[in-house]
Amino acid sequence: MTDSERHQMRQESRTATPPRPPDPEEIDDAAVIARSRYEPERFAVLFARHAPALKRYVIRRLGQDPAEDIVAETFTLAFQRRGSYDPAYGDARPWLYGIATNLMRRRRRQEISMYRALSRTGTDPVVEPFTDEVDRRVTADGQRRRLAAALAGLSRPYRDALLLVTWGDLNYEQAALALGVPVGTVRSRISRARERLRRALGGMDPAIESEGKIG
Repeated sequence: MTDSERHQMRQESRTATPPRPPDPEEIDDAAVIARSRYEPERFAVLFARHAPALKRYVIRRLGQDPAEDIVAETFTLAFQRRGSYDPAYGDARPWLYGIATNLMRRRRRQEISMYRALSRTGTDPVVEPFTDEVDRRVTADGQRRRLAAALAGLSRPYRDALLLVTWGDLNYEQAALALGVPVGTVRSRISRARERLRRALGGMDPAIESEGKIG
C-alpha cells in the first residue's frame, strides 16, 4: 500500500460515521441481559417485554392479589442471577417462568383453594370481573366446575407442566427449560394430565390442544 493510499484511508476513517450501537429494544433477551451486567438499567427492557404476560399467567393461577408480589420477586431474582444466564438462549421467558413457578410453589394451597372455589360456585375469581353477563351464563357451567376440580386434583408437577404450555404459551422445549427437566418428561406429564382431565369430564375433550388454552 502506498503512502498516498494510507493517507486516504486515515482521512476516511476520521470522517466516517461510527456505527450506531444496537438499540436494546431491537436485540434479543440474551443480549439485553449481557448488557445489563455492566449497564444495570438495561434490565428494564426485559421487564417491559415480559412482565405483562407473566403477570397474566400468575393471575390466572393464583388470582389478582399475589400477582404483583410474584412478578416483582421474579424480576428481582432474575436481576440478581443475570450473571449466570446462558446466552445460548435468546428468549428469556423459560428462565423467567421457571423462577415464577418456583415462587408460586410456596402458594400451592392458595392455588388449590381458588380451583376448589371455582368447582363449587362456577364463578371464576380471575375471569369473572372481565366478562359480560352473556359470557358468565355460558362459562359458569358444570364443565367449568369439573375442570377446576380436576386441576385442583392434579399433582404439582403435572399442573406446572400443563399450565406452562397452555396458559404460559411456552412450547414443550421451553417448558422443559423452565422446569429443569428433560423435554420427554414434560411430554409425559402433559399427556397424563390431559388424560386425567378427560376422565374428570366424563370423557369430554377439555379443548386442550398442544398449544391451546384451558377454559
